[in-house]
Amino acid sequence: MKTLDLLNSGESAVVKAVRGENTPLRRRLLDMGITKGTELTLVRTAPLGDPIELKLRGYALTIRKSDASLVEVA
Repeated sequence: MKTLDLLNSGESAVVKAVRGENTPLRRRLLDMGITKGTELTLVRTAPLGDPIELKLRGYALTIRKSDASLVEVA
């Protein structure tokens, strides 16, 4: 199982699932557009490795690597 935090810069993936059932963090990720079937690209990682910038649904989104570890991708 590959998660969003394991992608390399420039790599694209499709969201398979968002883990963390019944948590506010999962709801927040879904509200930001990270839903099953969404294609996203890892644009860049901060110099110290956290946070990461994603491009999805026509906009840029920056999230923590710990949050990204809840997102399963293919």
